[in-house]
Amino acid sequence: MDAVILAGGNPKQDDLLYSLTGNSPKALMMIAGKPMIQWVLNALNDAKTISHVIIVGLDADCGVNCVKPLTFIPDQGSLLGNARGGLRKAAEIDPAADYSLLLSSDIPGITSEMVDWSVNTSLETNHDIYYSIVSRETMENRFPGSNRSFIRLKDMEVCGGDMNLFKISMATGRDDIWNKLIASRKSVFKQAALIGYDTLFFLLLRQLTLEKLVTTVCERLDISGRALACPYAEVAMDVDKPFQFDILNAYLQGNNKA
Repeated sequence: MDAVILAGGNPKQDDLLYSLTGNSPKALMMIAGKPMIQWVLNALNDAKTISHVIIVGLDADCGVNCVKPLTFIPDQGSLLGNARGGLRKAAEIDPAADYSLLLSSDIPGITSEMVDWSVNTSLETNHDIYYSIVSRETMENRFPGSNRSFIRLKDMEVCGGDMNLFKISMATGRDDIWNKLIASRKSVFKQAALIGYDTLFFLLLRQLTLEKLVTTVCERLDISGRALACPYAEVAMDVDKPFQFDILNAYLQGNNKA
């Protein structure tokens, strides 16, 4: 299947990462001797489940390379716009494809094994969206001090991953869902309304299990979804702050990844 890498966005001067990126795109920030997105591309290069790669937000002359066919499309103006644009390009490249893997450019710790696990585990069922989650225990065992934000559920504490499988028809259709998501992107109250204030209330009280939360959100949005309890902390270890850059820079150098 195709993999869509979201690589849009240049940090502004008030962004904590600006000292590391300057005026360059975040995806091209150097980490452990390579542009950050190149680590992601290396993982996709060796993944058996990926046949084509789409990069959203960079130009073809950005200097990265991939052994698999590579397509570039321009930034669509927002994270949701980039996601939808990438999935639509995947549908254009292979009209017969059912799914595409969507991942961010700032998870340089991932490997081909993790990519193949995400795809193969997702395809065990037939849902619209597969969302990867990582438990607090898994994250803190691998990356102590990562300071990720966790959702406290009744049965566990989890953070979200940045490598997820989407049914392509979710991008080529279902304007109702995308319009709701886009309309709510800057409003906490609108986001709460999407899942229901009753759900939010029980979530805050830690009275929802993971299964119940997924079921409720899918019912509200009229989609089918599945949460994947991912055993790989690297899938959720993104680079948003300088200290996270330092953690991953040391991790990549220590592992001597090729």
